[in-house]
Amino acid sequence: MLGELGEEAIKVILKHQLIGQIGCHADDLTYIVPISYAYQNDYIYAYSREGMKIDMMRKNPKVCFEVHAMENMANWQCVVTWGEFEEITDEPEREAAIKILLQRNLPAIRSEKTHLTKSWPLVGNKDLSKDVEGIVFRIKITKKTGRYENKEVIPY
Repeated sequence: MLGELGEEAIKVILKHQLIGQIGCHADDLTYIVPISYAYQNDYIYAYSREGMKIDMMRKNPKVCFEVHAMENMANWQCVVTWGEFEEITDEPEREAAIKILLQRNLPAIRSEKTHLTKSWPLVGNKDLSKDVEGIVFRIKITKKTGRYENKEVIPY
């Protein structure tokens, strides 16, 4: 069965996934790239080094973000959101965003990209904002939609 996800199901998927794809567009070029993220209160929080996606989002803050949970080709859920990029430079806001990212439940096997500090996973009580290099940003979600498929798997 194919269907649309309700508001609560969309929030659950956004909250429990760790990797999504961000789509940005500037200078007549569209760029889609995976990012590690955290979701809270209709915001997608992330961090990045300087590069193409940050440059593009600074030029055009309107972005699209997609995340999916896939069991197999017959059983999946997909959420697509639209929103606005906001670079977080205010130190108290930046530290709050970093804490949101640190509170994610990460799997035992993970990449260096999910490590926010050089001393990961030991994060002291000192100023987190100075420990985390790069750009901390969020996407204010303005619209979201979700779809799913749930079917019995047919073996070959």
